[in-house]
Amino acid sequence: MTPAELLRTVTQAWVDDAASDVVWAGAHEGRWGIRMAQQTRDFTTVWFDVGEITIGFEAYLLPPPRFNREGMFEQCLKRNHRSWPAYIAADDKGELYIRGRIPVANIVADDIETAVGAVYQLVELAFKPLLQLGYLPAGNSR
Repeated sequence: MTPAELLRTVTQAWVDDAASDVVWAGAHEGRWGIRMAQQTRDFTTVWFDVGEITIGFEAYLLPPPRFNREGMFEQCLKRNHRSWPAYIAADDKGELYIRGRIPVANIVADDIETAVGAVYQLVELAFKPLLQLGYLPAGNSR
């Protein structure tokens, strides 16, 4: 089974399982994705890009911070120190994403599950603290 076939098989099993809270997100710009329900926000979409050497995965986290940009990025770096195989990255506009890569050599279903689980966990741990740090004025907490 090719890495792309394995990825489709694993993610399709989640989509087909009514208890998994995972749905098909579709295809976009050569990538395809799944949406999974979360506790801290409604859902997270994970996009996959299958290459010759790795399978890349990416999930949108937050728009550019409105306040405390430096503190927010410092928090992201501290979280990245403890997270694997996913990490928080900023694009050229300052939008935050969770990204990672899975080597396709000897890939197994557990590698895919670990990667998606890491995205889920990073959203659960980072979303609310980053939201408070970068989008609420100093001294205002909800």
